[in-house]
Amino acid sequence: MSSRKAFVNRTARDGIKRIMCLLGVLVCVTGPAIGQTLHRGNGAEPGTLDPAKSETLGEGHIQGDLFEGLVILDPDGAVQPGQAEHWTVSADGRHYRFTLRTGLRWSNGDPLTATDFVYSLRRVVDPKVGSSYAYLLAPIANAEQIIAGTIKDPAELGVTAPDPRTLDVTLAAPSPFFLTLLAHSKFLPVHRASVERWGQSFTRPGHLVSNGAFVLKDWVPQARIVLERNPYYRDAGHVALKRVVYLPIEDGGTELRMYRAGQVDITADVPAALLGVIRRDFPQELATAPALSASYLGYNLTRPPFRGVAGLRLALALVIDREAICNRILKSSARAAYGWVPPGLPGYTRQSVPWADWSMARRITLARELYAAAGYGPGHPLHIELRFNTNDTNKRLAIAVASMWHETLGVETDLLNEEFKVFLENRKARKVTQVYRGGWTADYADPSTFTDLLESKAGLNDTGYDNPDYDSFVAKAAAEADPARRMADLAAAEKLLLSDLPLIPLYDGMWLHLVKGYVQGYRPNVLGYAYSKDISLRGAVGNGF
Repeated sequence: MSSRKAFVNRTARDGIKRIMCLLGVLVCVTGPAIGQTLHRGNGAEPGTLDPAKSETLGEGHIQGDLFEGLVILDPDGAVQPGQAEHWTVSADGRHYRFTLRTGLRWSNGDPLTATDFVYSLRRVVDPKVGSSYAYLLAPIANAEQIIAGTIKDPAELGVTAPDPRTLDVTLAAPSPFFLTLLAHSKFLPVHRASVERWGQSFTRPGHLVSNGAFVLKDWVPQARIVLERNPYYRDAGHVALKRVVYLPIEDGGTELRMYRAGQVDITADVPAALLGVIRRDFPQELATAPALSASYLGYNLTRPPFRGVAGLRLALALVIDREAICNRILKSSARAAYGWVPPGLPGYTRQSVPWADWSMARRITLARELYAAAGYGPGHPLHIELRFNTNDTNKRLAIAVASMWHETLGVETDLLNEEFKVFLENRKARKVTQVYRGGWTADYADPSTFTDLLESKAGLNDTGYDNPDYDSFVAKAAAEADPARRMADLAAAEKLLLSDLPLIPLYDGMWLHLVKGYVQGYRPNVLGYAYSKDISLRGAVGNGF
């Protein structure tokens, strides 16, 4: 074919494509957009899609589309059947029997059975796998001993499969929140043959076999993760979306520009500094909801200057004006916090620091006394590093806190921003961190998801906090069958934590997202779950890919 003919044919094809696109828009304006692509902002690049090893909310969002556990959570946070059709609980609250749905399959067509759940749960607690989140399985009989290595065989975990559709789970003690906990990614099943064949790369495109509403089609690091509808999913006929594209966008300003340009349909977050503009320009597209989350500053208690110096930790906590941060930096999108466990958990009395109602002048007076007692003053100021992951709001928060410390106490603070993965690695290693910005979103709707995090052996205890009395309260609560006494034990743990101050509570969170008007069915619950299988696009084409 001559170059001229090729040019003419290509031009004709391009023209036809443009006409078809226009026709597509006209069609979608008057009817539902079936089989379209949803673009979701998702914060930092995922470190892994392995359910046993993931740690972040963004990773959990993707896993919630790729996999499905025994149960799922609806927009109100209520437990609903997932891969399990129904379940029964023994009178003593320690024995659960789950009956799987008939005909369950993996995305490659293999049958999915109760044995897959047994394998997957044993894998999480196996020390060889190295899951930092393995402690979430602690309610299951023998889990803690397997994680600690005192029981060597993961097969001793309290899970069995009497037949292909039946999964029996035995708990070490009654755990009222156990069903809600099962919605967490650590309880998702993985395809044993794929894990054993591919090893650590079993989560890559072309290798990953999953059981959720979508399958992994493509993963371009720092660019996109593409999921496509899974024809073998148990409820595939009711999944409207054909494709979901997760976009790793750490900077809120960049995400907002992409949203304006139509490149993002749902943002991962909303830049607090731009809330005024957003409320003006997108009043109908700003979605807000309460979140069980806490933002804080964590101390590294394993090295100077904060190891064994509680007075210095308290001094820095006292002079932070939380109300100013919430009003000026976060634009009233969060609530000042003086406790660790957020409000809104039934049956629990939130604890708070004893100085929560003091005037700022009184706080500063005590803080200066404690600062001097720790050996610091005008001639010898404290010099520390405050680390945070790259994000405009985090940067503004760090600047504000550093300014408050300097103005009231004379502290010299170096601000260090790091890419999210590096930031997490440094926190975990505890070798260079001194103070770091932290955030924690509940894994399940119970105070223990917050109190367990600071237990001395917890895999995500990046502060290095180690108080036997605190551990004792947490352990006692885990074994307590009486709900009122259990909540009292957790409250005692929180009260002790707020006395020791391994971290500084700053504010309780809210879910803030921008959502295009044509996106239907997006309703995150208090834990942040919002499955793409429940979302459809109407009134606009959305972004093809």
